[in-house]
Amino acid sequence: MSTKLFVGSLPWSINDQSLEEAFQKYGTVVSAKVITDRATGRSKGFAFVEMSSANEAKDAMRELNNSQLNGRNIVVNEANARS
Repeated sequence: MSTKLFVGSLPWSINDQSLEEAFQKYGTVVSAKVITDRATGRSKGFAFVEMSSANEAKDAMRELNNSQLNGRNIVVNEANARS
């Protein structure tokens, strides 16, 4: 079963492809989506990455949380379901 991760404090230069590449080191990425403002198309500074298994997601969280990506410390944790 796949696990969705929240990725915050992203640099503005990150796109879906570069985000996916950063997470591929820890397993199979099902999807990687940087959230953008509808009006401007500019990144909102956060994203969601779906990993193919819970173990891969845990590895990615452990290795990438508070790590640097393009010069910024990012936050990675398990995404909460919308209520």
